[in-house]
This record gives sequence, C-alpha cells and structure tokens, in this order.
Amino acid sequence: MMLILVVLGFAALTFAQTDVQEYTLVLNGQSGTILVYRINGQAFVDIAALARLANGTASIQGHQLVLSLPASSSATQASAPVQGMTRDFMTAALNDVAIIRDWHTTIAQALQRGVPGDGTRLGVFHDRAAEGLHLAAVDVSTRSDQDALRLLTNHFNQVDRWKRKLVEARKSMGTANYSITPDALERDSEYQTIANCSHFLGAMLAAGKYEDNGSCH
Repeated sequence: MMLILVVLGFAALTFAQTDVQEYTLVLNGQSGTILVYRINGQAFVDIAALARLANGTASIQGHQLVLSLPASSSATQASAPVQGMTRDFMTAALNDVAIIRDWHTTIAQALQRGVPGDGTRLGVFHDRAAEGLHLAAVDVSTRSDQDALRLLTNHFNQVDRWKRKLVEARKSMGTANYSITPDALERDSEYQTIANCSHFLGAMLAAGKYEDNGSCH
C-alpha cells in the first residue's frame, strides 16, 4: 500500500512517547479515524487516508501529487442553478399585474358609463404598467422568470392594443354600444382574453410555478 505523508501545519498537537497516534478526523461533516505520524518532532498524516475519508483519491503521477476531493454538499447546493420563479421577480411581476388590471378595469368602467375621452388620461396607466414591466425584467434570474416575463409582456401588449383600438373606434362613435348594451364587455372577445390572462397570471405568480396559458398569447 502506498503511503503518502504530508506535514500537518499546526503545533497544538501534543504527542506521547510513541511515534504514531490515532485521531478522529472530521472533514466536511464526515468523521473517521486517521493515523498521525511524529517524525523528528514534526506531525505528518497519510494523505491517501485523508482522501479516502473525503471520498476522494490521491495518487502520484510523475512528479505530481494529484489529490481529488468531491465538493461538499453545501458548495454543491450553492452552485446549483435556482429553479422555479424567484421571490423578487414574483413580487415585481404581481405588482405589475395589479397595475395592468387597474388600467384595463378603468377602461372598461369608462366604456360602460359612456365617459368621453380620447385616451390621453389613460397615459398614466400605460406609463405605470410599462415601468412595472421594466422592474420585473430587472429581477429576472431563472428560466421560469424569463418565461413568466414573456407572458406578462404579452399581457401588457394586449391591453395596449385594446386601448388603441377603442381610441380609434371612439372617433367613429364605435364605442357607444358599450354604454347602451349591458353585456357588451362579455361579448368583447379581446376584453375577455385580457381578463382571463390577468386572472391566470395572478394565480400563477402567487403559486411561484411557471405554466403557459393560451389567453396570454
């Protein structure tokens, strides 16, 4: 059996008159016994035995002493990629979903009440929602964050397109039916798609698990 000795870099050990003593070594949370050798007043340990305790290997290759030790469990966990949606992204995205919901709900209420307007007052909702989307994008860290951001961006664009369509329709009085027809919004497929996507995103982000949904495309 090959014996590879390395000097121990501490002087706190006190030895008996014998040249070899057995110690319990704790390495990366694993414990085992190892022999410590005293030669000419210095303490040495068998590096091959040390490697075995750490589930590694030690060997001599030419003029090189090659020591291979597996990463500790804590290091492995720290380097492992984060899965799922991150908390910072979820918080920012949920905030933006709420802002976008206020945006399209305000439009819907104005339509039902027949409130006149050219869409300029809705600019503040657009800007707030765009800023919320930017803040969510800043917090993207994982693939799930990226996928969820894509749906959130689609949702923002859905509401923006619907708003612009209604502004154009107002010029020809095409929005009057929303105030005179009780179920006009229920029959507006674009608005229903927006409402469904809003509900889906809120539930998905709160759960923290990415899923796809056709209403957000």
